Amino acid sequence: MSVVDPRDRFEQVSDEALVAKCRKHDEAAWNALVERYKGLVYSIPIRFRVPAEDAADIFQSVWLDLYSELDRLREPAALRGWLLSTTSHKCLHWKERENRRAGQALGREVHFDIADARPLVNEIGIEAEKDQLVRDAFRSIPDRCKRMLKMLFFEQPPRPYLEVAKKLGLAEGSIGFIRGRCLGKLKKALQQRGF
Repeated sequence: MSVVDPRDRFEQVSDEALVAKCRKHDEAAWNALVERYKGLVYSIPIRFRVPAEDAADIFQSVWLDLYSELDRLREPAALRGWLLSTTSHKCLHWKERENRRAGQALGREVHFDIADARPLVNEIGIEAEKDQLVRDAFRSIPDRCKRMLKMLFFEQPPRPYLEVAKKLGLAEGSIGFIRGRCLGKLKKALQQRGF
């Protein structure tokens, strides 16, 4: 018997409905919200080349800010944009602090102008948004497809067809065909999201 993750019940729930449940202190909804957007939030510091330890601090700080601001979030439908903007600003402030520290170590003043970083922020935001669209599309395909595609494309090293077939209870010869159908479903889900 497989155990169902309670966050799965929120998989098809809109951001607006999820935020409403979070405002009512629904812990499972909060966990689902973090699960939905953790990849987006964490990917931004990585793109800014923030070291892992500092990226983890930024990640936690963003979620703490969201939790604190949840009741004041005017437009829950714009949650993704809020997360992008808040995380990017935290990364820029981190970069500014690091540049000041580097300047102090060199014995001179170094200033990082946040306004000059706007093109970088926009570029990183666009890339992070695309990544999130892929995660959203992937989350929407059937579980069997998710499991198969994870084994074939996300694991290192990728699993051989025989192992995937055994794990999913399928004939080895059917893996290529089913993989093609699953990729087709993923492609359709991406197109529906405008990717």
